Amino acid sequence: MPLLVLLHGYGADEHDLFGLVPYLPSGIAVASVAAPLAPPWPMPGRSWYAIDGLDGRSPEAVTVAAEAFLRWLDAAAGDSPSVALLGFSQGAAVSLQALRLAPERFGAVVALSGYAAPGDLPGDETLTELRPPVFWGRGTHDDVIPPALVDHTAQWLPGHADLSGRVYTGLTHSISEEELADVHRFLTKWIEGIGADQEEGPRSA
Repeated sequence: MPLLVLLHGYGADEHDLFGLVPYLPSGIAVASVAAPLAPPWPMPGRSWYAIDGLDGRSPEAVTVAAEAFLRWLDAAAGDSPSVALLGFSQGAAVSLQALRLAPERFGAVVALSGYAAPGDLPGDETLTELRPPVFWGRGTHDDVIPPALVDHTAQWLPGHADLSGRVYTGLTHSISEEELADVHRFLTKWIEGIGADQEEGPRSA
């Protein structure tokens, strides 16, 4: 079955996004992974990288987190032929960074209330050719992601992905049912594309 991996946000854990499963299309396996770090006390849960201090939200830290995630994916689902990612906030940033590190590994990415890290990575040029489908959803009242990172993502994504983007009026740093309906449609299209590719079978040169 196609595999969808959920990557949670800062201060949450691997159980957080499983509440979205009823809103997702059928016919897929869903896994969720815990971020590798514990945020500073007293913040509960897990984090993918630090968001405060001199190195807060550094692109290098996002890359380290994405590399750790890719190692987990290879160990847990290395034989899965079709993988998509759904990340929220920090999880969205790590999802997009993992796509940049391994462009041919993923069939689609859903990035909710997140951003693409600044800087260049070796896989970026490949992405301009592959243009994998990416859904980027965010709210007009999200005051968590810095505007500069939102602006960067708005400039970067269209050149590196087949972008489906939507801004939700009044939405804060959260996920709405309207957004989940859009995610359902996006992932359904991904699943249908996998089925079409399988029906066509291998092509001879």
